[in-house]
Amino acid sequence: MIFRDGRLLITQRHADACLGGLWEFPGGKREPGETFEECLVREIREELGMDIAVVERFAEVTHAYADQTVRLKFFLCRPFHGEPRPLGCAAVKWVGQAELADYEFPAADASLLETLRAYKFP
Repeated sequence: MIFRDGRLLITQRHADACLGGLWEFPGGKREPGETFEECLVREIREELGMDIAVVERFAEVTHAYADQTVRLKFFLCRPFHGEPRPLGCAAVKWVGQAELADYEFPAADASLLETLRAYKFP
């Protein structure tokens, strides 16, 4: 979760991808030998063309879909260099806390979104 000036960065999945068209918090799958933090830095650079600083772990979520179970780890991050560009996603947006309800996210993000409703955005 990348925060800047009281806003949170969200990305939209490509229409032809799994859960296509939904919005999400940028990140990705960890490669062998990577820490979660290293994975996040690499994925953000690849997908958004920007560098981030990982601050701390914020939440963990396990969610069972009909065909698979996902385990997600969310970290608080801050932009370090560059502006986000949709290199590996359909769109990027900086949103305020109240705006989160205007976007459709995957079911796995439901509990995190509930937590964010009460969280003071940095």
